[in-house]
Amino acid sequence: MSLKSYTKGSALPPLENGKLRLYSMRFCPFAQRTRLVLAHKNIQFETINVDLKDKPDWFLERNPLGLVPVLEQDDKIVYESVVCNEYLDDIYTQEKLTPADPYRRARDKMLLEYTGKLVTNYYKYLRSQGKDEEVKTELNKVLEIFEKAIEKRGAYFGGDKVAMLDFFAWPWFERMSPLKTMNIEMLPEETFPNLTQWVARMRNLPAVKATLFDDQAHLVFMKSYMTGQPNYDFGL
Repeated sequence: MSLKSYTKGSALPPLENGKLRLYSMRFCPFAQRTRLVLAHKNIQFETINVDLKDKPDWFLERNPLGLVPVLEQDDKIVYESVVCNEYLDDIYTQEKLTPADPYRRARDKMLLEYTGKLVTNYYKYLRSQGKDEEVKTELNKVLEIFEKAIEKRGAYFGGDKVAMLDFFAWPWFERMSPLKTMNIEMLPEETFPNLTQWVARMRNLPAVKATLFDDQAHLVFMKSYMTGQPNYDFGL
């Protein structure tokens, strides 16, 4: 089965009974959230990548929102990255990522809300090519919240062990590194020493290594995305 993106007019690849399928886009950070959990738990699955600018009708039948990730297995369909990941953690109980303690779960969900602000300001600052100081100020405010949280919690947001929140936040931190070659600095070590150390630890996790793109691949995709012609199949 090809990793190249399926586009409008393409036929739906045959579904195999019992097999878990992920509808994805190779460079999508939201889909990467789910790929991280699949890799961490060593879950067997197949990937169907989708052209998000020219989506197949069969993909829109599965998720009318037209977004990835989407999980499908037999007659079950689940979409939205947070929903997909929590579903996987409930179904595949090995390497549990969600805290059992209700208060810790609540704390993680509150911090998860800030990832929305992180994502919004990340893309605003990227589009400004690192020149919008007002957006930079807002981005720094959000990063400071994560900086203080990781300082208190330990090696990961889950403490000594990686947790779901680590995987929810990671994709945007991965995408900060290649921006340095464009003179866009989002995570200076002197300002965010604890997050910088967390990034280094995350890069050594098997699940992160399994889903990681190198800086050059990210740069090629980012530049194509900013022109309005995203190169979904770069490197294939």
